[in-house]
Amino acid sequence: MPELPEVETTLRAIKKFQGQSLTSIKVHNRNLRWAVAKGLEKNSRNQKLINLHRRAKYIIFELENTFLLLHLGMSGSLRILKSEDNYFLKHDHIEFIFDNEKIIYNDPRRFGSLHMTKDINNHKLISQLGPEPLSENFNGEYLLDCCKRSKTNIKTLIMNQKNVVGIGNIYASESLYLSRINPQKESQKLDIEECRRIVSSAKKVLSEAIKVGGTTLKDFYSADGSPGYFKIRLNVYGRNDQKCKNCEEEILKVTINQRATFYCPNCQS
Repeated sequence: MPELPEVETTLRAIKKFQGQSLTSIKVHNRNLRWAVAKGLEKNSRNQKLINLHRRAKYIIFELENTFLLLHLGMSGSLRILKSEDNYFLKHDHIEFIFDNEKIIYNDPRRFGSLHMTKDINNHKLISQLGPEPLSENFNGEYLLDCCKRSKTNIKTLIMNQKNVVGIGNIYASESLYLSRINPQKESQKLDIEECRRIVSSAKKVLSEAIKVGGTTLKDFYSADGSPGYFKIRLNVYGRNDQKCKNCEEEILKVTINQRATFYCPNCQS
């Protein structure tokens, strides 16, 4: 599944459309995770794209009179073509057509979605989200407060989108490794210094991933057609039975909330 760095990379690839006129949207398949609203095409036609930004894993198209909320789902991707091009791929579901170019949304598994709303901040998919992980609002003191109110382990806590958005499975394992915190540790047992280390590590891991284009996953490609390359820098994720790069202890794999989790039993306590 594309995680926050992959979505950010995709957003940057289509940022050039900001300020242009969205002449039309063509929906070829409305049956995504949620059905695409029937009035979406009419209500978005010939509107200027005021702003393009991201909230968690959602790409938000701010038009003159409405907002479009796009989620890539588990296998969704965007690519850019000339407006007159008629070269289509299987699972191309939506076209965002501008004067000279268009953005095509492709999603084999159809777990993505496209919504339209007048009030983006109160939309059901946005209103309950926690702070952005790279923002000043996500800090040690904030995380400690979340930990005090939780009875779960720290990996589950930082993957909960109500606490902080965008720290998916890969980046949670990597962040906890850098902060030297065992992913199974009870959240309530963390102190302020440990929380600050987790925050700092998460920001570092996500920033690096964004810089190099996300994590290489078989289903993910940026809108400009290039894959991510962060996978070559992973310290623990997917490295079970291999030696820790720091101490040469064997990396362990456990399952937390049905998600594969990787850590070094020596470096992470």
